[in-house]
Amino acid sequence: MSLHPCIVEVTDRIRERSRATRADYLARIDAARLATPHRFALNCGNLAHGFAGSEEDKPALKAGRAPNLGIVTSYNDMLSAHAPYGPYPDFIKASARAVGATAQVAGGVPAMCDGVTQGRTGMELSLFSRDVIAQATAIALCHDMFDATLCLGICDKIVPGLLIGALAFGHLPTVFVPGGPMPSGLSNRAKVVVRERYASGEASVEDLLEAESASYHAPGTCTFYGTANSNQVLLEAMGLQLPGSSFVNPGNPLRAAFTREAVRRAACITTQGEDYRPIGRLLDERAIVNAIVALLATGGSTNHTIHFVAVARAAGLQVTWEDFDAIARVVPLLSRIYPNGDADVNQFAAAGGTAFVFRELLGGGLMHDDIETIVPGGMRAYCDEPRLDGDALVFDPVPTTSRASEILRPLSDAFDPHGGIALLQGNLGRSLGKPSAVKPEHRRIEAPAVVVDDARVLKLLHEQDALPRDFIAVVRFQGPRANGMPEQHSLMPLLGVMLNAGRRVALVTDGRLSGASGKVPSAIHVIPEAVDGGPIARVRDGDMLLLDLDAAVLVAQVSDEELAGREPAKPRSEGGVDLGRGLFAHNRANATPADEGALSISVAPFSTGELVANVLNEGGE
Repeated sequence: MSLHPCIVEVTDRIRERSRATRADYLARIDAARLATPHRFALNCGNLAHGFAGSEEDKPALKAGRAPNLGIVTSYNDMLSAHAPYGPYPDFIKASARAVGATAQVAGGVPAMCDGVTQGRTGMELSLFSRDVIAQATAIALCHDMFDATLCLGICDKIVPGLLIGALAFGHLPTVFVPGGPMPSGLSNRAKVVVRERYASGEASVEDLLEAESASYHAPGTCTFYGTANSNQVLLEAMGLQLPGSSFVNPGNPLRAAFTREAVRRAACITTQGEDYRPIGRLLDERAIVNAIVALLATGGSTNHTIHFVAVARAAGLQVTWEDFDAIARVVPLLSRIYPNGDADVNQFAAAGGTAFVFRELLGGGLMHDDIETIVPGGMRAYCDEPRLDGDALVFDPVPTTSRASEILRPLSDAFDPHGGIALLQGNLGRSLGKPSAVKPEHRRIEAPAVVVDDARVLKLLHEQDALPRDFIAVVRFQGPRANGMPEQHSLMPLLGVMLNAGRRVALVTDGRLSGASGKVPSAIHVIPEAVDGGPIARVRDGDMLLLDLDAAVLVAQVSDEELAGREPAKPRSEGGVDLGRGLFAHNRANATPADEGALSISVAPFSTGELVANVLNEGGE
């Protein structure tokens, strides 16, 4: 089927506006392929350092003929999503030997968890951890020892950071290797009920901890459809992860088969084979559009309106919120996964999962089917479901009908004609909303503002019974330049209880919300942010605000003259215990706005002329 005109238009628009920066990026990675020495061209001392600790792989590395795979891992054993990666390096090395290759752990990257830091000072380090991960990935890959990269990462900032770092070495093929979600435990909906009961004083701390422990109960990613699991869908939509590999639980024999196959494919697509597929070439404007389409069709995390702007820039591509919004207007919502429904990702996979979604989107002309991926067959290969035939990984066509229509539907019977995310505009600037997570009757609210500079103040006002019955909470000075753009998810139980009681409430913030947040109508990522004197800094208690997710409007019902004449509020002093925040002062001071990726590092490619001059100066050809 021919591509939908909107998909063609947005793809062409990205290609055209990125013509110069993409050309510079491709020239840079092409030059790196020619100028970067392979292992056998390294100085003997350099090379000896590179394989001194490799034990049984040392002869192959010394000979320099076998493809050598660099493993970049986010393993730690505190976080459930990353704990499964512990034994992966040894398994990968054995799998590499079996296909005539070698593998080395190139380096590790930090992996923090927003679920642990919600409402805590550590959340102010969360967003910038993505940029630290990108830099750590670059350090891991800078040794000129590797022919391809295997990225072991799965959660919120980890995958975008790995992508940005890998794209800096875009001449290397890169395969992402997931760890899988934990098995289903206490349902996400039941967990939220206990959270709301606790917020209203009807449940004890013991009740709450028991519910949380029954929900987050085993190694693997959390089962809700937040940023981590959105990452997995987007990686498949771009063809950087094996088809159908995202939602196979740790310990399942199929999980091991996928890891073996990831190693085999990585070895096959190096320059030493006949099927060279560098990530910098694979991740083009079509792949980015596919990722956006998949995000919107599944109701994925709003965090990716920041992360994938940044990822695109790392590949020389310029993507805007208007691109997301235009695509959302033609891509329907095909899945209901918590927080957009009751199902978890295990149930989503059982209903047909990514294969069903991609088959529908490709059939409707809403995804590019001609992109090059890490496997032969392009995106059509991602419309099949995996299974084991003995020890062999095989694929079957996904069923033509959903196995659970309350979770997954075809284009002809979509849950909503509009994708999961909307760009909101008005006299308070630009912001984003997630209508797919909010019931239609709650998507429009007109109410007075309650303005706070710290989410904890709102909770205190509630305890003092000082909040109006209906209100819109304005939580400002939460942007990237103010305090690192922490998530405001800790407010959701409180606001959810009010919503359950029939009160009309909403949230407006220049901060972020968790990918797990839903139910409460919200306008997030407001730009310009308050610390830069944005209009949100001029809102006062009692101002009537209108938030309409369907009409894509956020306005203060105050005259332009009065709003402009007000003195912007000043940011609060950080004060308190530092807990690492001081180390990120440079990141805050240099962060770009949210719609430019909230980047605190440079991802701009060198100019072609500068690059060629550098190569010639180094004696390259």
